[in-house]
Amino acid sequence: MPTTYTIAELAREFDITARAIRFYEDQGLLSPKREGVGGRNRVYTPRDRTRLKLTLRGKRLGLTLSEIKSIVDMYESPKDTQAQIDRFLAVLGQQRVTLEQQRADIEMALEEIVAHEDECRRLLGGNHGNGEAGRDAA
Repeated sequence: MPTTYTIAELAREFDITARAIRFYEDQGLLSPKREGVGGRNRVYTPRDRTRLKLTLRGKRLGLTLSEIKSIVDMYESPKDTQAQIDRFLAVLGQQRVTLEQQRADIEMALEEIVAHEDECRRLLGGNHGNGEAGRDAA
């Protein structure tokens, strides 16, 4: 495993754009070193790679970037592991509640769609002949 990574290497490894990586940097999730003329080249450490991996995992879980940053920053502080785990559990629990509500809302919307589809099919079935006759007469 390399000691450092370029933005292109990380983008390729995680199948994201360099622009996304720069965005995460702007949000304070990553802090690469700068090298080259005028500091144009970003150099990412294994720490940055891990933070990016955790950021993408948090996004898949539906967490906000501020929640992700809070959690990732906590793990860099060796102060109180119990408090860190408690905070992570609280964030995960809240996200689970949010996702369960969204799932219930989606299921309700799907039931409504099925009911509307059934009603439309019923209406078409009852008037199907009339619609064709009107078109044929025109």
